[in-house]
Amino acid sequence: MASALQPSTSAPLTVPAARGACPFDPPPAYEQARGERALVRVRLWDGSPCWMATRHADIRTVLRDRGFSADATRPGFPFLSAGRQALTLDRPTFIRMDDPGHARLRRMLTADFMIRKVAALRPAVRALADDLLDRMTARPERTADLVADFALPLPSVVICLLLGVPYSEHAFFQRCSSTMLRTDATPEEVSTAQSELLEFLAGLAAAKRSAPDDGIISRLVARDELDDDEIASMGRLLLVAGHETTANMTSLSVLALLRDPRQAGQLRRAARQDEAGDPAALDTAVEELLRYLTVVHSGLARVALEDVEVGGTLVRAGEGVLCMLGAGNRDEHAFPESGLLDLERPDARRHLAFGFGVHQCLGQPLARLELRVALPAVLDRLPDLRLAVPFEDLRFRHEMAVYGVHELPVAW
Repeated sequence: MASALQPSTSAPLTVPAARGACPFDPPPAYEQARGERALVRVRLWDGSPCWMATRHADIRTVLRDRGFSADATRPGFPFLSAGRQALTLDRPTFIRMDDPGHARLRRMLTADFMIRKVAALRPAVRALADDLLDRMTARPERTADLVADFALPLPSVVICLLLGVPYSEHAFFQRCSSTMLRTDATPEEVSTAQSELLEFLAGLAAAKRSAPDDGIISRLVARDELDDDEIASMGRLLLVAGHETTANMTSLSVLALLRDPRQAGQLRRAARQDEAGDPAALDTAVEELLRYLTVVHSGLARVALEDVEVGGTLVRAGEGVLCMLGAGNRDEHAFPESGLLDLERPDARRHLAFGFGVHQCLGQPLARLELRVALPAVLDRLPDLRLAVPFEDLRFRHEMAVYGVHELPVAW
């Protein structure tokens, strides 16, 4: 068994590491680390050490073992930047809590994201997608930014409807979200953006006490278990996560398919089968895109509550671990030929894109629904879709906690 105090023969890798030539692939340093040993020692922004897990099996071990904590207030919890530390420690949400507190708050939202309830939203999501594409294709110039004109507004409108947040405020909350998710933002910038968003949501919760609606925020108010600040904190998590992840998965998926016409054709065939009543192929295609792209690319953080062995390495109590989901999703032991996008991959659903264990993403049924609607809609309506700029000119979101492209200029 290796010791957590085992000396390293080389300088620790600093995370996050840079990506390589292919912007869809995890950083080469993570790929190399996965081939060397189960856990590797890395260095954080402030010089402090922690462990990094890059293998599929080891990530699952860390995320499901109650010997590891998601509580960001515990000593040794690893943060990727000073801004992320400020964001996490200022009124942390239930994803940064352990049970029973985590379970108590999560249960208040479970019913809203059950698969059957989310499935009932499909006609509304499809109508929204069609409307956005109608507006986009009505332009005489036949060009658009697929991020701003489609991928971002679709999940933003949906999560606003679910929460009871006026979409008219989307520019404000997207500005706040962007700052909060920047890994290069200062603690002051992050705290200001978060405070503004929480103040807005607390005011919204207070208003719904006298004017309730059918949204999640109003239902949390009606439970009379949380004050307005606590409701605002939960609303912030759902609002930010509910549009940033799907928006970036949608645009990045379209880009990956534009780079691989054969797989784009496979998605079109899967969509036709879905319309005919056989959803299996489209389900598989969406799972493979989630595996291959993994937009939550900066790692899930945990800290050991006790000495725990992971893949033959001893992690001592108080030591942090970063679970690199994208690297785990490219593990050849879990997914043969993992570097290839294969929309017919039979085991793609074993991916880690939504995490694993009790903290696995609550909103994954909604994300899957939105992707199942959005991607076929784009490829069906725009069969001649192409990039309007050279691929090399695209700006990828390296500095953001959620990966993607800042803009996706397209033509048809």
